[in-house]
Amino acid sequence: MSSAIKIFQGRFGRVALLDMDAPLVGHAHHHCHILIKAGGADSAFSVRGERAPLMDDTAVLVNAWEHHAYEHEAPPGARTLILALYIEPGWLAELQRSLALSGHPRFFPEPCVRLTEATRKMVEEFVLELWWDDEVSPGRLEDLLFNLIIAVVESYSGWRDLASLLRSKPPVAMDPRIRQAIALMRQDVARELDVDGLAAATGLSRAHFFTLFQRDTRVTPLVYANVLRFEAAVQRLTHSQEPVGDVSHELGFSAPSHFSRFFRAHLGITPSDYRRKVNLFEPPAGPRSHVI
Repeated sequence: MSSAIKIFQGRFGRVALLDMDAPLVGHAHHHCHILIKAGGADSAFSVRGERAPLMDDTAVLVNAWEHHAYEHEAPPGARTLILALYIEPGWLAELQRSLALSGHPRFFPEPCVRLTEATRKMVEEFVLELWWDDEVSPGRLEDLLFNLIIAVVESYSGWRDLASLLRSKPPVAMDPRIRQAIALMRQDVARELDVDGLAAATGLSRAHFFTLFQRDTRVTPLVYANVLRFEAAVQRLTHSQEPVGDVSHELGFSAPSHFSRFFRAHLGITPSDYRRKVNLFEPPAGPRSHVI
C-alpha cells in the first residue's frame, strides 16, 4: 500500500515524500509539478499521453493543468520513493520574476529532463533534511525548495526569456462561457458534475461545451471538477479539525469509503494519512532576496 513519509504544505504549495507501489488515476493540478525519484525502483508517468521515465537521472515535469498519471512500472512488489513538488506559480513569481510564467501551459517544454550529478546531490540532501529534521524552519524549507527547482529547470534553456515564452503559441483566451461554467463549478464543489446542466446554463450544446472546455482548460470537465474537489479536501483536512467523515459528507461523497478511494486514487494515500503526515508552514518573516 502506498504511503506518505512526509508532507509539507505552505504558500509554496506542497512538498510530499511518497512511498508508491501502485498507479494513480489520470488527473491534473493548478500547480506546476516536478517529480523526482528519491529511491527504489525506476518507474514512469504518462504526461499528455507521452511516457516520461522516472529514474535516478531524470525528473518528470508537468505544467499547470496538464493531464498526467502515475504508471508505477516497477516490478510486482517493488516500491518507488518519489519526491513530489506541487509548486504555486505565484510563490515562484514572488521570488524571481523570471519564473513569473511558471503557470504557463508550456512553461516546461518537455515532460522529462535529465538531472546532473550536482542536482542529484541536492535532491539527496533535500530528502534527508525533510526525512530527519522535524524542526526545519519555513525559511530554510523555502530556500531549499527554491534552489532545487532552479537546479532542475536550469538544465533547459528558455525559462528566463519571458518574451519568447509568451510568443511560443500562447494559450487561447478562455471563452467567457467556459469561465461562467468554471465559476458555477467552484460555487459548489460538492455537487455531482452535471455536464448537461453546465452546457445549458452557458447556452451551449453538450458537444460544443465539451469541445470548448477541453480547448480552454486542456482537461475534461470531470478532471477539472475532480481537481476542485481534491484541493477543497486538502484545505479542509489541513485547516480544520472536522472528522474525516464530516469532510467526506461536505464534499458530496455518499460514504467516507468513497472519499477515501477518491483521495487515494489521486495521491496514493488516504485522507487520514494526509492529515497525520502534513506539516503546515507559515510564510517566513521579512523580504526575500531572490527577486531579480
